[in-house]
Amino acid sequence: MIKKIIRTCTGWFRRFLKYWDLLVLLVQRDLKLKYRRSFLGYLWSVLNPLLSMIVMAVVFTRMFKRSIPNYPLYLICGNILFSFMRDSTNQALNSVIGNAALLKKTYVPKYIFTLSKITSCMVNFVLSLGALVIVMVATGQPFRWMNLLIIVPVVELYVFCVGLGLLLAAGTVFFRDIKNIWSVVTLAWMYLTPIFYSVDSFNNSKEKGVVSISTLGLIIRRFNPMYMYIQQFRYLIMQYEVALIEVPCNLLMWRGAVCAALMLIVGLLTFNATKNKFILYI
Repeated sequence: MIKKIIRTCTGWFRRFLKYWDLLVLLVQRDLKLKYRRSFLGYLWSVLNPLLSMIVMAVVFTRMFKRSIPNYPLYLICGNILFSFMRDSTNQALNSVIGNAALLKKTYVPKYIFTLSKITSCMVNFVLSLGALVIVMVATGQPFRWMNLLIIVPVVELYVFCVGLGLLLAAGTVFFRDIKNIWSVVTLAWMYLTPIFYSVDSFNNSKEKGVVSISTLGLIIRRFNPMYMYIQQFRYLIMQYEVALIEVPCNLLMWRGAVCAALMLIVGLLTFNATKNKFILYI
């Protein structure tokens, strides 16, 4: 059984390397199209999160700044990660049906289009880290060696988005309504993710409703994958201590890795089970 799994993975990896050049070309194409006829070009990858952070900070600072130290940095950490997830999954939705003409003419691994969309969004995310550096300098946040460990939650989030993107891409081939539904889901997801508020503020709340505020906070901690990735990122950027050995960050890293792996498995299995029927619906 183990040998069979190893052979399958090895064969898949060899086929992936065979189309590596195509993946690079598709990523380059997406980046060029994104900034075509743009005066500032790739500089928008830095300006967009920076301007969004400024607007959100002005709007929410009176409500949340008192309980959240270095609120602009707290805000941009959550915003750039959630924006990557939202943008990459939105791009993945149309990744298969948007390349229907090519798929009808020649054989190309169908997953390569979804992977290229998510990877191009990852390139934009890496460029947007320039905005994070600017905010750290402007707010006096010291740079520490542990800041380099942000690669852990970033890779976890990338793997999570690949799995989710494959799932959405396959579903959209058969049900076009997913595109409209997903925009509502991401909007709700944004408000259920502590981007501009702190989930710790739910701990001592006594308010009641359909779901109590404290219960909502527990649900966000336990079942919201974006909470796991954003909180890891914030620990590694904003904490003065060695966050890697802190229990909250350590637990989030393991939970985030498991969640990313499970999503990738679900996405791959769903995509592989339905890919041979795509040609009938695109």
